[in-house]
Amino acid sequence: MQYFIHVLKNYFVFTGRARRKEYWMFTLFQFLFSLAALMLDAIVDPSPTGFGLLYGVYTLALLIPSLAVGVRRLHDIDKSGWFILVAFIPLVGGIWLLVLLCTEGTRGDNEYGPDPKQVLAY
Repeated sequence: MQYFIHVLKNYFVFTGRARRKEYWMFTLFQFLFSLAALMLDAIVDPSPTGFGLLYGVYTLALLIPSLAVGVRRLHDIDKSGWFILVAFIPLVGGIWLLVLLCTEGTRGDNEYGPDPKQVLAY
């Protein structure tokens, strides 16, 4: 939960680096809260599309922090944040981006900042 809150505190921060744990814990909590929003929408106002107002507002509210933590995650492996657009390549783009997001970060400093694991060790 602390990683989810940490990402929300860095709402518009596209600089720096994010560890794998920070990215994937944020993704897990975002998925769980999205499911909860979908269920609440289904209870309150069953819609034929399956998506209600609560889910839509939640998704829009977390669009920017999701992109920001994704860019910071790519910075951790010494890639430009623009690599997030790889997901738009048909068939292989999503798989390629998943592999990049699962890759261990660069040890030590890189052009995007200090190693987040070393910063936490102090």
